[in-house]
Amino acid sequence: MELKKHQDQRLPERKGQKRKLEEEIEEEQREISAVEEAAAAPYGEARKVILNEVYAQVNILNSTFSWDEAHRATAKRATHVLAELAKNEEVVNLIVEGGAVPALVKHLQVPPSSEIDHDNSKPFEHEVEKGSAFALGLLAVKPEHQQLIVDAGALSHLVSLLKRQRDVHKDGSDSRAVNSVIRRAADAITNLAHENSSIKTRVRMEGGIPPLVELLEFTDTKVQRAAAGALRTLAFKNDENKNQIVECNALPALILMLRSDAAAIHYEAVGVIGNLVHSSPSIKREVLAAGALQPVIGLLSSCCSESQREAALLLGQFAATDSDCKVHIVQRGAVQPLIEMLQSPDVQLREMSAFALGRLAQDTHNQAGIAHNGGLVPLLKLLDSKNGSLQHNAAFSLYGLADNEDNVSDFISVGGVQKLQDGEFSVQATKDCVAKTLKRLEEKIHGRVLNHLLYLMRVAEKAVQRRVALALAHLCSPDDQRAIFINNSGLDLLLGLLGSSSPKQQLDGAIALYRLANKATILSPVDAAPPSPTPQVYLGEQYVNNATLSDVTFLVEGYDSMPTEFACLLPQMHFGQCLMVVTGKRMQGTLKFQISDGRFLS
Repeated sequence: MELKKHQDQRLPERKGQKRKLEEEIEEEQREISAVEEAAAAPYGEARKVILNEVYAQVNILNSTFSWDEAHRATAKRATHVLAELAKNEEVVNLIVEGGAVPALVKHLQVPPSSEIDHDNSKPFEHEVEKGSAFALGLLAVKPEHQQLIVDAGALSHLVSLLKRQRDVHKDGSDSRAVNSVIRRAADAITNLAHENSSIKTRVRMEGGIPPLVELLEFTDTKVQRAAAGALRTLAFKNDENKNQIVECNALPALILMLRSDAAAIHYEAVGVIGNLVHSSPSIKREVLAAGALQPVIGLLSSCCSESQREAALLLGQFAATDSDCKVHIVQRGAVQPLIEMLQSPDVQLREMSAFALGRLAQDTHNQAGIAHNGGLVPLLKLLDSKNGSLQHNAAFSLYGLADNEDNVSDFISVGGVQKLQDGEFSVQATKDCVAKTLKRLEEKIHGRVLNHLLYLMRVAEKAVQRRVALALAHLCSPDDQRAIFINNSGLDLLLGLLGSSSPKQQLDGAIALYRLANKATILSPVDAAPPSPTPQVYLGEQYVNNATLSDVTFLVEGYDSMPTEFACLLPQMHFGQCLMVVTGKRMQGTLKFQISDGRFLS
């Protein structure tokens, strides 16, 4: 009965508190709505309305710095209004102009202890500070305001807020409110330090890194995420910050976070580690020694594309200089998910997977493994990309794969040589890389590689036979021409292309034949025909297209104008065979060419 009576006495009080809270929320919404309506008005009028609202909230903050419950409630509402306004980037400058920064920084602190009521209650504890940190973090999104906020003294107060978690168990504070204020403080530090090297250093000098590292093991996952996000920003291109993060023993907690089921957690963790190891071989070794490799490989199969991208980038960094690590990455199962990522609709994901595969492909056995697992074709397809960086990473990976003799036949049989020759590359470094790849393939066309290619020319599908013949016309040694193009019918394959219904195949065949014609001039004396006993004679135009005087007639179909170039191919092979190559503009209809002498050139 006494308990029920006590509850009945408290019921009106609870209802009164609920009504009061609802009234505060309605008041905030009215103020925010009024400003939003003003923002839609003409610029001059909108500016005036917004500034007046900012001035009003700043005045409230400047006059309510105490533990008085009414002051705390009013200050909380003021920070909330300013934060809501700051979500609109077009209004941020007006908020700063209205003097909000010093007022908000002031309320990052707790009021003086002497202001606490006799019953030691702290109304809205952590709430006002949370609102101030949130608003300042939004203002810091604009780089021009970062230094202003720091100069107002925000960093030391934000670092103090990070340490509030240590007091949760001591004084029985509302852990939810504490979690919120810590998270907002960490987010504010992230925004303040973003791409600002001097502020990153200031955070370290203010002692901000150790509490952030501690928060990586916090029970609240939102706090973990916020702490990792801040450390990620602080570690980027700042060696001193990197070293302190590692010295504070952040690696074990970060590696545990890599295994989290929450995408937001493992995305931030892999980002921190990526920034730590960048351009830092010593930290890279420490990260690997701490056991990061397998969980990073696991993230390649994450449902979060951002985590996949960061993991691929990190594996590329791991593999860049350490030959043993290249092998370990492949052994632990990274190749297949990386190849699957090459076919993702996400351009950045394709780029990072190509980057990682390019580094892994500097090892001989990895080269064979990547091609065997199906990496060759998707890498060749990426050469068609208009993204210069993606194109270059794919070209670099293909350069690595071409180094292994076991890959050369596959490279040629899927049309890789034509892909490299026909590609349009926007960056000179990519053009150089492609040229080196073709040279690397050319150097390997001998011995067992050549024997395998000749075997394919005999038994493979017609399309593969033609690709092999085309590639060999460009890459083979002059000493091997007879074996390839006479003894193994390579010439017939190229001639067959001239009669194709595809203009592209006609052109490819003509260019290949022309290439062979040029190579014919450097045949060895044993292979070359004996010199003519009489001086070489070039016949006149009357011998061309003359049914009486001409010896050979050519019919060329599918062209719409006269060819721009004729060339004689292998003019005196062992049986005196003579062919003509037609290249240049496409023509329509049928042209008839009759020629009297294999040496005629027009």
